[in-house]
Amino acid sequence: MNFPDTAMLEALWLSFRLAFLTTAILLVMVTPLAWWMARSPSVGKAFVEAIVSLPLVLPPTVLGFYLLILLNPTSALGGFWLTLTGETLVFNFTGLLIGSLIYSLPFVLRPLLTAFETMDRGLLEAAATLKAGGWDRFVSIVLPLAKSGYISAAVLGFAHTLGEFGVVLMLGGNIPGETRTVSIAVYDTVEQMRYHEAHTLSAILLAFSFVALFGLFVSQRRRGRLI
Repeated sequence: MNFPDTAMLEALWLSFRLAFLTTAILLVMVTPLAWWMARSPSVGKAFVEAIVSLPLVLPPTVLGFYLLILLNPTSALGGFWLTLTGETLVFNFTGLLIGSLIYSLPFVLRPLLTAFETMDRGLLEAAATLKAGGWDRFVSIVLPLAKSGYISAAVLGFAHTLGEFGVVLMLGGNIPGETRTVSIAVYDTVEQMRYHEAHTLSAILLAFSFVALFGLFVSQRRRGRLI
């Protein structure tokens, strides 16, 4: 196994950067959605849950194709962004980030939703009787109790984004330093029969994924629950 060269390190750095930003943004964005879904008895909850869970069953290339249609410069959204920034939303890092946010959303949502749904609401009711405000209850009670859910969401969201291929390929192509993530690099090196490089990148991802999941399972077992 060869030590990663500059191009391989560039692909790894781009992938880790994409995974970090995607996970950080989703943890913030998904929290109010998961909280609403956990507490809402409305019929609309099932509709919203079905929409946000589509990436679990849709082939990544299908999702990537529709995102390509939605974000390309001739669309309303893509054209507006082009006029506003002078850049397109496809074949650049911004487009990859948008695609990753959508594709990894259910992997962050599910652990948070489970954590909120299984929470003892008696603690929240008790805090309310003590005149604790809604925000105070959420910060001082909900977030600490949902800590394991956040850890699970972060690990699964990060690892899932790191291994994206179909959405990345459809939206970003294979531009070194801009959209060439590690999954694209593995495909590219195999296609060119550079198996030693493909093995190096694959082994790095395999090792990282195993360590991340092993650490997650150990942490969850010590807390007395599994995801």
